[in-house]
Amino acid sequence: MVALRRPWRKVVIYAFLVVSFIAPLVLFFSVPAADNSPFHEKKNFLNISSGILNSFSPRHTSNAMQLNSMEQEVSEDPLLKGAIYKDDNLKNVQIKYNQNVTISGATNGNSSSRLSGNGDNQPYHVPNSAGGEDKKQKSSDKITDVLTTRKSPSRPSTAKIWEMEDQLVMAKAYVHFSSSNSNFHLLRELKLRIKEIDRVLSRSNKDADLFTSDLQKMKNMEVTLSKARKSHPECSAMASKLRAQLFNAEEQLRAQQNQASYLVHLTGRTFPRGFHCLSMRLTTEYFALHPDLRKLPNSHNFDNPDLYHYAIFSDNVLACLVVVKSTVNSSLEPEKIVFHVVTDSFNFPAMLMWFLLNPPGKATIQIQSLDDFVFLPTGFNSMFRQSAKADPRYASPLNHLRFYLPEVFPSLNKILLLDHDTVVQKDLRELWNLDMKGNVNGAVEMCKDNVTSQKLEMLVNVANPAFANSFDGKACLWAFGMNIFDLQEWRTRGLAATYHKWNEIGSKHLWKAGSLPLGQLLFYNHTMTLDRRWHVFGLGSDLRVGVTEIEKAAVIHYDGNMKPWLDTAITKYRGYWTRFLDYSNPYFRQCNIHG
Repeated sequence: MVALRRPWRKVVIYAFLVVSFIAPLVLFFSVPAADNSPFHEKKNFLNISSGILNSFSPRHTSNAMQLNSMEQEVSEDPLLKGAIYKDDNLKNVQIKYNQNVTISGATNGNSSSRLSGNGDNQPYHVPNSAGGEDKKQKSSDKITDVLTTRKSPSRPSTAKIWEMEDQLVMAKAYVHFSSSNSNFHLLRELKLRIKEIDRVLSRSNKDADLFTSDLQKMKNMEVTLSKARKSHPECSAMASKLRAQLFNAEEQLRAQQNQASYLVHLTGRTFPRGFHCLSMRLTTEYFALHPDLRKLPNSHNFDNPDLYHYAIFSDNVLACLVVVKSTVNSSLEPEKIVFHVVTDSFNFPAMLMWFLLNPPGKATIQIQSLDDFVFLPTGFNSMFRQSAKADPRYASPLNHLRFYLPEVFPSLNKILLLDHDTVVQKDLRELWNLDMKGNVNGAVEMCKDNVTSQKLEMLVNVANPAFANSFDGKACLWAFGMNIFDLQEWRTRGLAATYHKWNEIGSKHLWKAGSLPLGQLLFYNHTMTLDRRWHVFGLGSDLRVGVTEIEKAAVIHYDGNMKPWLDTAITKYRGYWTRFLDYSNPYFRQCNIHG
C-alpha cells in the first residue's frame, strides 16, 4: 500500500512544481507587449510584475524602488504637470519614444529591467488600468511629458532661456511702471523673482544648463507676472503713462546730447596744461634773453618773391612746430622755403623763443605779432566775438587774418596758407608753378558723391534777398586748411572791398559762424579745384578716412574737435602728427609733454 502511494506523491509534487514554474511565465507574458516604456504606471507594473517576479529575482526589489523613487520625485514637482500627448477622451494613448527601450523578462529564475538606447523607434500603447485610476495615468503622463519635452529634437535648445528673458523684461517693466501706491508685497515679490531669474541667466546659456530648481523659479515668475497683470487692468492709463515716460526720456536724451556736444566743443577749445607750461617757460627765457639775440636769421628772404612762401596763423607753439618740421622734411629744396608765422601778442615771445632755440634747418622763418599790422581796422581783435558766440576757434582774429593776405604780404605774388592742424607729407613746389587760370584761390572740394551736407546752402542763407540771387545754393564747398592764393589776382579783382561788404552783411546772421562761410562767398567763382591728393581732411572728426588715402595725400588736415594734441584725438590718426615731436626735449620733460 505504501509502495502504491509513493508514485502518486511524486506525480503531485512534480505537477505542483511545473505549475508553480509555468504559471508566472504565463501571467507575465499575458501583459500587453506595448507596455514596454521604462516608466509605466506604478501599480500596473509593480502589482503585476513585481508580485510575480519577486520570488525569482533578488534584484527586482532594487529596480522597483528605483522606479518608485523616480516617480515620486516627478510627482512632487509642481512644474511637471500637464501632458503633451494626452487626450482624456481616448482610452488608449499612443506614445512614440525616440529611444528603443527593452525590458527583459524572467529567464531561468532571473528577472531584470534594462534600458537600451540602441535600436529603431517603435510605438508603444499604454492601456488604462483595470481599476480606471486617474492618478496612475497622470503620473505616467507626467514622466512621459518631461522625457518628450527634453528629448524632442524639434524644440529649440534655448527656448526656456528665451522665455526667461521675456519674463525678465516683463517683470522689470511692471516694476518700472509701479507707483508709490502700488501693492508693496507684489512689488517686493517681483524684485525677488527678477533677482532669481537674473542669477539663472548669468550662468546658463542653453536649456541643458538649467536645473529643476531653475524651472521652478521660472514657474514662480509666471505666477508673479500673472498677479502683476491683474493689478494693472486699465490699459488706457498705462498707455498714457508710457507716453509720458517716453516724452520725458526723449527730453532727457536731447539734453544729454546737447551737453555732450557742448563738452566736445569745449574740449576742442582747451589748451593742455603742458602747452601752457611750455609757453610760460619759453616766455620767461625770451625776456631773459638779450634784445640783440632775439632776431631770426636770413631776414633778407622774407620779401623775396622767388622763394616758396608759407603762411601759418596760430597761437599754438607745438602745432606750428609740426607744420614747419613736416614741410621742411618733405621738401626737396628746403633752402628756398620761407615760413611766415603770425601769432597774437601774448604768444609771440614763446613762439619766437622756440624757433630761436630750434631753427628749421635750411629754411627761413619769420615770426610776427598781430599787433604789428597797422592796416587792420579798429577793434579787429574783438569784432568777431559776438557773432561766433565766444568760440575761440571762430572769434580769434587770427582765423580772419587770412582775408588780409595781400596787405600782410604786399611784396609777394603767391603764398600757400596752411592751418596749424595740418601735416605736410609731400613736396609742394608744384603748386607754385600751377596755372590758376585767373582764379584767386586753389583748393580741394569737400563734396564726395554729391553729398548734400557739403553744399553752400548748408552754411549760407542764399535765399535771402541780400544776396540778390548771386549764389547757387547747390554749389559744392571747398576746404580751408591748404590753399594756394594768387595775391596779384586778388588785388586786381578788388576782393578786399568785397570782403568788407560781406562782413558787414554778416552781422545780420545770414550764415554760420566762422571764416569758412565768409570764404565761400568771397571766393565764389574765383576758386580753382585741386586734385584730392593735395589735401585730405577729416582726421579730427571722421573715422572713415582710409589709410591709403592718407598716405597718398600731400597734406593731411586734422579739422574738427579731435585735434592730435588733445586726449580726445582719434588714436589711429594721431601718429602722423606725433612722429614730428621729440619727446626727449628738456622743455617737454619739464612740462610733462609726452606721447
